[in-house]
This record gives sequence, structure tokens and C-alpha cells, in this order.
Amino acid sequence: RRAAYSANWITHDIEILSRFRKLRILEMYHAPLNGRYPFLFNFPLLQQLKINCYYLKWNLEMLAGLPLLKELFCHDNNFVTGNINSLRVLKDTLAVVHISLSR
Repeated sequence: RRAAYSANWITHDIEILSRFRKLRILEMYHAPLNGRYPFLFNFPLLQQLKINCYYLKWNLEMLAGLPLLKELFCHDNNFVTGNINSLRVLKDTLAVVHISLSR
């Protein structure tokens, strides 16, 4: 039912963001993203990630592509999956993790 709700949304080509290799902060709030965007998790200098996108599909293991991540805020992401133990790969940098309303 939820997939049908967002199925007719306009598809946006946001891959241009992948060109910003020196990105340090990425915040996404209520962006109409429906599906998987693996390039969003490939910023080697990213330190802060805030995601509040209900239909964005991603896995906690994808955070391995953010080796300098210090802060993770994940709200209203009902399509995030994975094991919290996968955050161990960031044990030397990750200082703040806040995950809420995720299944």
C-alpha cells in the first residue's frame, strides 16, 4: 500500500550530489525520494548525516562508505534495514547516533 502511494511521484535525478566529494554535512528532510540511492552513502569526508525521508530505502551497512561519520540522525525512515552491530565499522569516529521511528 505504501509503495503504491509513492509510485507515481516524479523521479528526480539527484546523482549530481555524488560530485560533491568533500561534503561534510548532508541533511535530507521530507525529500520525495522513493527507492535506493547508494551514492548518498559514499562521501569519504562526511561527518554529519541527517535523514528524515520516509520512503528512502537504505541499510545500516551502507554507512561503511562514510568512514569519518561522527553524527547520525535518522527519523521517520521506515525503510531503513540492517543490524545495529554494523555500526561497529565506525566505532573510532561515530559519537552520536539517534534512530527513531524506524522499523
